[in-house]
Amino acid sequence: MAGIGEAGQAGQWAGPFNRLAYAQYAALAAMRWQVLTHGLRSTEGLFELGARGLSFLVYAVMGLGLGTGLGVLAHSLVSKGSWELLPILFWGVCFLWQMVPVALASFQQQFDMSSLLRFPVSFSAFCLLYLVFGLADISTMMGGLCSFGVLLGVALARHDLLVWMVLGLAGFAAFNILLVRVILVWIDRWLSKRRTREIISALFVLFLLSLQLLNPALHGRKATRERDSEAQAAAQRSMEHEMERVLSVVSAVQQWLPPGLVAVELKAAAVHKPARALGALSGLGLYVLAAGALLAVRLRGEFRGESLSEVAAQNPARKESVAWLLDGGGPVAAVMEKELHTLLRSMPLLYMIGAPVFMVLVLGGLFRSNAAVPGHPYFLALPLCVAYALLGPAQMIYNNLGAEGTGVQMLFLSPTPIRTVLLAKNFFHSLIYGLTALLAGIVSCLLLGRPDDVVLAVTVAWLLFSLSANLAVGNVISLAMPHRLNLGRLMRQRGSAASAMLTMFIQTMLLGIAAVVFALCLYFRLLWMAVPIFLVLAGAAVFAWLRVLDNADVVANRRRDLLMSTLAKTE
Repeated sequence: MAGIGEAGQAGQWAGPFNRLAYAQYAALAAMRWQVLTHGLRSTEGLFELGARGLSFLVYAVMGLGLGTGLGVLAHSLVSKGSWELLPILFWGVCFLWQMVPVALASFQQQFDMSSLLRFPVSFSAFCLLYLVFGLADISTMMGGLCSFGVLLGVALARHDLLVWMVLGLAGFAAFNILLVRVILVWIDRWLSKRRTREIISALFVLFLLSLQLLNPALHGRKATRERDSEAQAAAQRSMEHEMERVLSVVSAVQQWLPPGLVAVELKAAAVHKPARALGALSGLGLYVLAAGALLAVRLRGEFRGESLSEVAAQNPARKESVAWLLDGGGPVAAVMEKELHTLLRSMPLLYMIGAPVFMVLVLGGLFRSNAAVPGHPYFLALPLCVAYALLGPAQMIYNNLGAEGTGVQMLFLSPTPIRTVLLAKNFFHSLIYGLTALLAGIVSCLLLGRPDDVVLAVTVAWLLFSLSANLAVGNVISLAMPHRLNLGRLMRQRGSAASAMLTMFIQTMLLGIAAVVFALCLYFRLLWMAVPIFLVLAGAAVFAWLRVLDNADVVANRRRDLLMSTLAKTE
């Protein structure tokens, strides 16, 4: 980091584009390049680079596909003069741009810029570096490809709108880039306090419960329409009138928001109203400045030394311990109790588990509302919902040492074998795995109906196989490719792209095995045969899990330096 620490003698602190700032940027770029080249000297580094490149390639293909589709749609709308439908494109791009970082928060590896604050870097240079490093994430790539597709579509339809479209999309992209950063940093700030987490969790639960109020209302309205055709026609006319009124209000409001302003600017330029187009561009510029100001406020707090970490207060008056209830205070129970406290105090872990279950709730409601035959559940609804909900706990299993942080050093100093620690973590994760599957099964049954007994038995048998296989492979990956989990931040995690890619591959393989077994048994009309098949596979997985535990101490001690350097690394 030569060059970053030489600021004191230069005396140049004004602005991010002076000679000192350029020297700091060069030093940071050289440091990142050396980290990359040094990482390629190991097999893990090569695999990490390959996994990261493959993931970016996959998302690039997805972005190209979405960009092509949006470009064709934009070309069609502009050619036909359907300007009232054009805002839908920009709202879609904006929604994609903002939702991708939240959806992939647990899978992305990001460079935490707060580590630069130990060096004399100016605030303006810190903000610029923060934005530049944010340009390399998946959301910017996919959003940029989608915006470029819309630009090509509009330019091919109306060549005279190219300049206006470039200006509008430039402001739109700047707003989305800043808004993504604003959302991430303020979520980290709000979730750093326990009281704020409790309030947000309560609001989240109320939101989930309020969603369920829609199904009875919609189904009740549907039953009313089926009973009385005359009332159905009147209700239809009333609904159409109400929808027209709501849509007109929504259309009027969205014109003052960034996606709507881009559409307004483009339409005004098409009908030769440059004054209105410039006004829309000015409004978009104000939104960009507002997003930048909100980001600067949060970054200023970090720059001044504010820490988002939170240390839980001790409670010496607590006399009863979960450990004593389990096995008299042995090491297995002690580790399980520590894991429970870590889970309850960590929003990333709670989000990792709760997000898939929430999606099961939403998707189950959609399937129920669109069901062709009410009262008859989908045949494979239970195993599909349970399999999707278990994607969250699987991430914990595949990085069961990530929450240890600097405490990993104590694991090697204590007389407790690593095998015992992993066994306790596996027991705890098995409980989370089972509770998540039970919750997803209850949600599935309530929304889509009770499944057949055979399907229920097959699902339970597959769960035993999936859990055992995940525990065996998870212990191997946790020791071979660990990465630290910041318990106080939902975003900006130092995730491992290789570990995430391998996790998704193994989950896909387990689901593929289940699909093959289901398909073969259904083909021969012997679905009950899937139960002994999965039980045999579960027995083999349990044997592999026990063998991995037997060799855990040897592997952990051989990779002790990597574990401590990776998990105890300061941010």
